[in-house]
Amino acid sequence: MGDCRPLGFLVGLPFALVAVVLAVVGAIIWVLGTVLSCLCPCCICCAALANFAMSLIKLPFKVISWFTDQIPC
Repeated sequence: MGDCRPLGFLVGLPFALVAVVLAVVGAIIWVLGTVLSCLCPCCICCAALANFAMSLIKLPFKVISWFTDQIPC
């Protein structure tokens, strides 16, 4: 029948807005981790920090997808 789940989008919107704020924080952490790993390549924890920040940046898309999948058509 297709993707006719507008209710899931509306219910998930407040949570997605919180996730967008976390994504901005993740972007800042990613930039700092990238700069630190370029300055001192021996710090492996900076690379792990940058990977964690990338998961924060992808969070809004995961939240909206999860909410739209939970609402039946």
